[in-house]
Amino acid sequence: MPSINNFLKGFQDGLPGMKDFRHASRLFVSDNHKLEPKRKFLFHVVFQLNDDVSFDKFSTNEKLQLNMLVKSCDLPRYNLNYEEKTQYNKKMYVPTRISYDPVNITFHDDYADTVNAFWKKYYEYNIADPVALNSNDIIGSTKDDYYDSNDNRQVNKYGLDTPKQRRKPFLRQIDIFVLHKQRFTSMSLINPVIGSFNHDNVDHADGTGIMQNQMQVLYETVVYGAGNITAADPLGFAKINYDLEPSPLTVFGRGTQSIFGPGGVVDGVGSVIRSIQNGNILGAILAANNTYRNAKKIKKSAAKEELKGIVKKGVLEVGKQAGTITNPVSNFAVGAAVALGAASLTETRRKGTYDNTNQNNARVISNVILDTTNFLTADEAYKLVTTNSTVQDEIAAGIYYKDIGSRTGLTVAESDVEFTNSADNVKTVYQSKAVTDIRKLVTEGYIKIDRTSQDVSISTEKATL
Repeated sequence: MPSINNFLKGFQDGLPGMKDFRHASRLFVSDNHKLEPKRKFLFHVVFQLNDDVSFDKFSTNEKLQLNMLVKSCDLPRYNLNYEEKTQYNKKMYVPTRISYDPVNITFHDDYADTVNAFWKKYYEYNIADPVALNSNDIIGSTKDDYYDSNDNRQVNKYGLDTPKQRRKPFLRQIDIFVLHKQRFTSMSLINPVIGSFNHDNVDHADGTGIMQNQMQVLYETVVYGAGNITAADPLGFAKINYDLEPSPLTVFGRGTQSIFGPGGVVDGVGSVIRSIQNGNILGAILAANNTYRNAKKIKKSAAKEELKGIVKKGVLEVGKQAGTITNPVSNFAVGAAVALGAASLTETRRKGTYDNTNQNNARVISNVILDTTNFLTADEAYKLVTTNSTVQDEIAAGIYYKDIGSRTGLTVAESDVEFTNSADNVKTVYQSKAVTDIRKLVTEGYIKIDRTSQDVSISTEKATL
């Protein structure tokens, strides 16, 4: 896409039928894919069975496998009823009730009969017809003693006439998780009951058909939730029968030899930062090593081609450095990486001050006097940047001036214009740096944020340090 975008930019008014070639990118890619539509196939369903029922219970593995055998699932639907009221020809609508449409769930009919076993347990627990019952429990495998001539009938329960101790619900709730970008949106069906259950049909003529089971669930209400995907949430997700090997397209799966692509240099740097923020030091080291190894293999020609149409003047100098990138593990200690998240920094390595020969700082900025009365502290600035996207963009533009604009002879205003017109990939890099570097930049006096107005100012004399 960079090549075609670069081509289209050469036409002032675009080409017939090819105008607004960046519209979808602006909508779905901006702000780290913030408005990108969710994918239908990324979901997880959890059936929470009532462990208090005195009946045959699923093992832990059977419960987890049942969750994974869901083929498709409806999300909740609602119907609101209103009563129309008229007052002197003015109409008003008064809500009278809400109804919840049934949710349809389709399962794979597996060889182990996991889904059939679930239905069998539910059926026998709630319905007396398939088992021989007295007033308390299952008493035998022979059901039909209705015509017993000896008047020794033991079976006296049919239909919904089940023992009192079985009146606890078999299902407590069903949780439906929609997954997206390592986060989830959950919808929990409270006190669900199975309204219908359908086995598939069999057919000699269908040589390729896959069998499935379908059920319809009724429920009392819906509870919404959201959060980050972790080892414990969603419940049972990725525990068994799940490929835990990192994708080769990710940094942890050895990554790719690219700059902006998946598993590339930019993605690798982001993975290192996220691992540090989460306290995963070993993960940070692994990501840094993989990123370093792939970066060394990038050829100058490939780097320049990837950068075409993505970045403007100044950034193309990155292509000249391909294959000579310094090892991020050997030259940057873990302690220094962790210091990115520290409350304050007394000494900081600056761009252009690092001596690759003796691994010592050539210049150290220290004892900077900060005016915390009129301007935000490093911690306060970090909190603001992580919650205010406008301020984050202003900080990102200031970092762009420091890295690019000041080194190409641009004024601050010209650099801001260039940053505003740069590609979304470039903006994403500097927006990430705004979050990770803000404490350092405030501590060193390069960035100042007015405590009252939240106006952002930069120190141009410190830009080239």
